[in-house]
Amino acid sequence: MNTQEIITITIVITAVFAYINKKFIKWPPTIGVMVLSLLCSILLAAFGNSNSALSKKAIQLAASVDFKDVLMNFMLSFLLFAGAIHIDANALRKERWPIILLATAGTLISTFLVGGMVYGLFTLFNSPVPFIYCLLFGALISPTDPIAVLAILKEAKIPPSLELKISGESLFNDGIAVVIFISIAEIAASGNFSPTAVGHLFLQEAVGGLLFGAVLGYAGFWALRSIDDYKVEVLITLAIVMGGYYFAGLLHISGPLAMVVAGIITGNKRQEGMSDVTRDYLDKFWELVDEILNAVLFLLIGLEMLVVKTNTTILAIGLIVILIVLLARWVSVFIPVSLLRYKIKFEKNAVAMLTWGGLRGGLSVAMALSLGGNMYRDEFVLITYIVVVFSILVQGLTIGKLAKRLQA
Repeated sequence: MNTQEIITITIVITAVFAYINKKFIKWPPTIGVMVLSLLCSILLAAFGNSNSALSKKAIQLAASVDFKDVLMNFMLSFLLFAGAIHIDANALRKERWPIILLATAGTLISTFLVGGMVYGLFTLFNSPVPFIYCLLFGALISPTDPIAVLAILKEAKIPPSLELKISGESLFNDGIAVVIFISIAEIAASGNFSPTAVGHLFLQEAVGGLLFGAVLGYAGFWALRSIDDYKVEVLITLAIVMGGYYFAGLLHISGPLAMVVAGIITGNKRQEGMSDVTRDYLDKFWELVDEILNAVLFLLIGLEMLVVKTNTTILAIGLIVILIVLLARWVSVFIPVSLLRYKIKFEKNAVAMLTWGGLRGGLSVAMALSLGGNMYRDEFVLITYIVVVFSILVQGLTIGKLAKRLQA
């Protein structure tokens, strides 16, 4: 399949599924598209004739799309910027300590808890996996996915302060998780642990990404403020995202964190540097980009079912890992909240909501797909896929109802 054919088929299928969901199912758009994509994948896998033109085309499409490359090197920058542009910086500043602690300490706690329990689980099933690789899985499954969270929270209607904690954590903890993931992967490859090297990597990736994002945001604000032409100003924001993410890669700093910071600055400065007409066009443009790319992303997650290698034992392990991930998430939320509760007021049942609202999504799948074959890639990709599908379908569809019940 050539690039034009892949893009055309993907957009057409996404549009058809989005229409069916809006007309008949009426679920949040991203979940509806993913469910339809997942159902079609399962039906084709279970009942489809592997020699039929439809089955061949579907499998060819799923195999042709490099999910990791498409998400990490293209979609992620747009989706993070689009999500961050609507974050209120003043409100974010008020919630900074819960967000910082959850994004850092919470991610580390979850990584080690998941890694330890998954190591024991594999041993229990007589399929031992070295601890370092289980820890690597803990790192990739622990961060809450900003794409899944931001897309679904729009429909959940939970308290604004709690929504900000969940969305703020999800926007920032992916950069932390990538640093942890890369560090553990290097230890697994070399067999050596160097605190100095890990510290240097953190400063370069995370701190460098934050600083570069601030430079991008303020440089963009200066350019936007100096003119009044909505077409050029929308183009400038596109340049911030595409150019900024590209140069972040060249500088070996966190592109995702840079996009979050640049988006927050651009979004909060637009009142000062833009006319009402430009603000309206800019908001609508990035809302449209966000909706379209989210729909395409969740379609691709569903289609991945066609190429994920299945295994009965790993399938059973994956179902148990769902409970492990939820337990680790609860502990990693409970500890920071307990430490901060004496100084900061938390919403009623905040731990339960933060636990259930910590959705996993495409980011975890992309990191799992980046594993080498000697790192138990096939096993961890299937387990990650099971956890992600459960997270988006079950947690994503029930978080609103849970919020209403807990507030009653």
